[in-house]
Amino acid sequence: MLKSCNISEFPKFLKTLQNLGRLDLSNNRIKGKVPEWLWSLPRLSIVNLSNNSFNGFEGSADILRNSSVTMLDFSLNAFTGSLPVPPLLINLFSAWNNSFTGNIPLSTCNRSSLNVLDLSYNNFSGSIPQCLSKLTTVNLRKNNLQGTIPDIFDSNSLLQTLDVGYNQINGKLPRSLVNCSFLKFLNVEHNKIKDLFPFSLKVLPDLEVISLRSNRFYGPISPTQGPLGFPELRILEISDNNFTGSLSPDYFVNWSASSNKIYGDGWMYMGDYENALYQYFYTLDLQNKGLYMEHEKVLTFYAAIDFSANRLGGQIPDSIGLLTELIALNLSNNLFTGQIPLPFANVTELESLDLSRNKLSGKIPQELGTLSFLAYINVSHNQLMGEIPKGTQISGQPISSFAGNAGLCGLPLQETCFASSAPPTQQEKHEDDEEEEEVLSWKAVATGYGPGLLFGLAIGHVLALYKPEWLVKIIGSEKCIYH
Repeated sequence: MLKSCNISEFPKFLKTLQNLGRLDLSNNRIKGKVPEWLWSLPRLSIVNLSNNSFNGFEGSADILRNSSVTMLDFSLNAFTGSLPVPPLLINLFSAWNNSFTGNIPLSTCNRSSLNVLDLSYNNFSGSIPQCLSKLTTVNLRKNNLQGTIPDIFDSNSLLQTLDVGYNQINGKLPRSLVNCSFLKFLNVEHNKIKDLFPFSLKVLPDLEVISLRSNRFYGPISPTQGPLGFPELRILEISDNNFTGSLSPDYFVNWSASSNKIYGDGWMYMGDYENALYQYFYTLDLQNKGLYMEHEKVLTFYAAIDFSANRLGGQIPDSIGLLTELIALNLSNNLFTGQIPLPFANVTELESLDLSRNKLSGKIPQELGTLSFLAYINVSHNQLMGEIPKGTQISGQPISSFAGNAGLCGLPLQETCFASSAPPTQQEKHEDDEEEEEVLSWKAVATGYGPGLLFGLAIGHVLALYKPEWLVKIIGSEKCIYH
């Protein structure tokens, strides 16, 4: 056990340890090539060379073939060129995050004991090997693989994890995936797959994660009858596709995994733990709180739905309120109409809610202000109106989270919804009384002024016609009267 010992050179004394069975040199600073003699140690079974600066292997590409090694991890290094042929008895083969090129060797499919194959984050090209069915974990994420996913899964398949995200894969999802009764994790994000939503996979009892993000999927995501299914599903990512149609009212009824609190089974992160000497964690791109981030580890209790950037319409089903353990929900950039469902208030674990750029109308339910974990909300560019719910979590959001809704008012917007209904102070009441008295005084003046003016004009007209002598004498001359 020489893990994290700040070693800069491969220890030569290991050559004399003929009984050595397990070697851990991970997390050091060793450069150069792995010595050829290492693979000649007769009892060597487990080798971990990860997180160093190795750039190659001494000897030929077949140097590993006859080794007794069953678990080999040389991830997070600087290896280049072709991938070496794995040992005949290999059970776990991990070479992720290097710079390997070329095709994945066909010899990997000839290793009957191989269970875990992780070649992600390299520059492999060509097609996907035809041996996926007999493996439990396959991670080919972020390479340059082309072609289709082999449709070769039979009823004896042991596959639990399949990650081929970020490649150039086209065609359709294999219909035989329905035979993978142990499948937990399916990730095909960022490819060119053109297919309908895989409703058939709802029969898989342990499926926890599906990511179809950024492909060319199309059509409805609601089954013709009943709820969607997927009782154990905790993460569904289908954003950036061409899905259409609406969600049935009972769409989320059977999502029991997102309705019940997960207390954990001894593990903190989602992954496969079949082998006590090697822990494989799911890697997934997740949009949370307005940001896309790659999560190298996903907490076991995490539950998220991302339907953004499609053409889904209709109303958001009230059954969303059944997903009480949901942490992130993104329905943005769609065509949803109607009001924001009141049952959102039941999703008490919700931390991120994005409903922006839809056609939602009506008021934002005031009950959303009671969601104490809601750190991010975006309802911008809809047709919402009325007062924004009060609450520290909501009033602290940026103005942009509510922009594009002409009828919204209240914090954090500048527009106030209505005048204050608080009782007036004594000074305000006194000022109001004075204003009222002034108004009444002017009303009285106007009331008296009108009849008085009319009466005066009438008298003047009469005097002008009859010119009474007594008035002439008083004034002094008739001329004054006319003037």
